[in-house]
Amino acid sequence: MADGEDRTVYEAVSGAAQSPPPRPLDAIDRDILRILQTDGRASIRSVAERVHVSRANAYARINRLIDDGVIRGFSARVNHERAGHGASAYITLKIVQNSWRTVREQLQALPGAAHIALVSGDFDVLLLVHTPDNRTLRELVLTKLQSIPEVLSTRTLLVFEETDLDPDPSR
Repeated sequence: MADGEDRTVYEAVSGAAQSPPPRPLDAIDRDILRILQTDGRASIRSVAERVHVSRANAYARINRLIDDGVIRGFSARVNHERAGHGASAYITLKIVQNSWRTVREQLQALPGAAHIALVSGDFDVLLLVHTPDNRTLRELVLTKLQSIPEVLSTRTLLVFEETDLDPDPSR
């Protein structure tokens, strides 16, 4: 085969192997997402009954949502304090221009890193971490984060209390 013949039309037009463009979700897809966000362990049968479609239709829709990358996975919602991580913080970072990919890889390897976002504004990166205590948090910031050469500065915002928001059924 000639170079590029095995690529999809989308890949050939865009020039890269990427996921297809987002497809609009209908009301049933949105209802399925709300149900699974609330209870990721819901059975196909119960999802189908609640959105008024057949089990085969619900199964196909859930698989399409997974294949399209809308559903990235299923996980447990953790109470970090009860799990032994009583200290949480948002840490803002200013980084060297064009170093995002390198910094992201290093941040992903940090113990307790829960969320990483490239953002606009007064800083470049927002990092959420959960650690057993403030001493461990201090070590993470002062020895691990600040030793990354591309990190120019950090600011730590301690989390005093947090609340996970359940999906709003009215949206």
